[in-house]
Amino acid sequence: MNRYIFYPGCSMQRSARPYLDSLMTIRHDLGMTLDEIEDWNCCGATEYTSVYRLPAQVLVGRNLALAARQANGSRTVVAGCSACYLNLAKTDSYMRQDETLNRQVNEALAAGDLAYQPGSVKIRHLLDVMVRDIGLDKIAQQVKKPLTGLRVAPYYGCMVVRPDPDGRFANPEYPQSLDKLLTALGAEVVNYPLKTHCCGGHMTQISPPVAYELIRRLIHAADETQADLIAALCPMCQLNLDAFQHDTNRHFKTNYHMPVLYFTQLMGLAFGHDPESLGLGKEFVDIQPALARIGAEKPKAVTPKRKKRRRKDDPSLPMPKMVEAEEVTA
Repeated sequence: MNRYIFYPGCSMQRSARPYLDSLMTIRHDLGMTLDEIEDWNCCGATEYTSVYRLPAQVLVGRNLALAARQANGSRTVVAGCSACYLNLAKTDSYMRQDETLNRQVNEALAAGDLAYQPGSVKIRHLLDVMVRDIGLDKIAQQVKKPLTGLRVAPYYGCMVVRPDPDGRFANPEYPQSLDKLLTALGAEVVNYPLKTHCCGGHMTQISPPVAYELIRRLIHAADETQADLIAALCPMCQLNLDAFQHDTNRHFKTNYHMPVLYFTQLMGLAFGHDPESLGLGKEFVDIQPALARIGAEKPKAVTPKRKKRRRKDDPSLPMPKMVEAEEVTA
């Protein structure tokens, strides 16, 4: 039995719920025990980390301290989200290298009766754990319905393979671990040169035209290889390529229909699990044409409940108040 401390992160609870559902479904097949960090908080995976360095590191450091305190038979913290993985790994690395930062973070943590000694836990991405610990042989042994005939573009994104402070991935530009895992599932892995290019991250909210171009490149490259779908391992990447594909098509007057699934969902399909238990049916781009190639049944479409939007001038909404000049000089 492989036991790990598990940091799910915010995305897995909401927009990336299929990622969490599929992981929880296949963990039993692989003999994995995931002990969720109790009282974990957001890793702050935004531009905040570049604006307020110390508070950002303390925010992450709290999760590391909680994980170290909870460690019982395992010192490995597993994160499925690439941004979460990177933030946890960087803070641990920065605290090891910078004595001043280490002292400041621990002074802040002491207010909550916490402390963290850098290096107390090992931070690893879920993909790395699957390939190195569980192993491709064991994964292949669990395959009951091979993904034969399914052409898959392996997409790592830009965060999981670099800066890679602990050297988990052999090649930061053209890694192979996801390729090998998908091959073990029976899929046909296409040559995808853009596998570590950026999806745009939060640019969809900052500069949509820039984001759409980055998304278009990734979708176009997968389409050029005649891939049936893209396999992702990061909630932000999956969200951008799936949810914003329609907006990208509208912006460029293209007509791409490229499904984007989490690699754990593909593992679940190959292991013979029901599509609905893997969160399939919640994606924006129709997955049915790809599922038909492996004889999988179509999942029931999930129609999200839409809440009635309140007017912007609704007095019940908490509205920001401009500070008057008198208040500033008072």
